[in-house]
Amino acid sequence: SFYFLDLCPKAAVQENFDAARYLGKWYDIQRLPNSFQKGECCTATYSLKSPGVIGVMNQELLADGTINSISGSAWAKDASEPAKLLVSFFEFSPPASYWVLSTDYDNYSLVYSCTDLGVAHVEFAWIMSRQPTLSEETLEDLHSTLMSIGVKVEKLLTTNQDPALCSAM
Repeated sequence: SFYFLDLCPKAAVQENFDAARYLGKWYDIQRLPNSFQKGECCTATYSLKSPGVIGVMNQELLADGTINSISGSAWAKDASEPAKLLVSFFEFSPPASYWVLSTDYDNYSLVYSCTDLGVAHVEFAWIMSRQPTLSEETLEDLHSTLMSIGVKVEKLLTTNQDPALCSAM
């Protein structure tokens, strides 16, 4: 009998991805819901750990006023596809995909992660900015890219990056 396999889409990634230009701080603007981000004011900071290995530090402000941080590492699985990264936060957990679909390095980044679970897939997406805000025009462009690979953009959550709230960071 025929059954439909709901597999990860084939997504085009950023050409000639330059990890060195990607380093530094990014602000989370919108994301697909996930179980591991619970706060607001979310940021991701990337640094060069060692040749070919990027250090990742994610931070968020929780409702009780504490700052939650998690650190990990990212690396390209294949040097010929530098925008297709793997990221790992825990020593023994399997790494997750971190694909940079689109970035201009100075303003925005669109990141997509998908894992096939046999008959279904689990996906994550983040729209990030070098500033706590991002223009409506850029958001619409990035939404179009996500829609083209089947992501339901109406599910995206907007992160609160209000300066007064986030000053604790």
